[in-house]
Amino acid sequence: MNNYTTIQGDMWDLIAYKVYGKENCMKELLEANEEYRHIAIFPSGITLKLPDIEPQKSEILPPWMR
Repeated sequence: MNNYTTIQGDMWDLIAYKVYGKENCMKELLEANEEYRHIAIFPSGITLKLPDIEPQKSEILPPWMR
């Protein structure tokens, strides 16, 4: 598990996008950092735990590309 140190103005969805490339990983990020769940917009300097997230297979791709 890695860490991420916030910068002023970071939000959960923005951090998920920066780290994982998609906002929908925000749920896993929140679950790994319950103690900061009440923060919507972060100040700088908070260290968050980054859980390892398995890439999800897309249902949009044809079967031979999954």
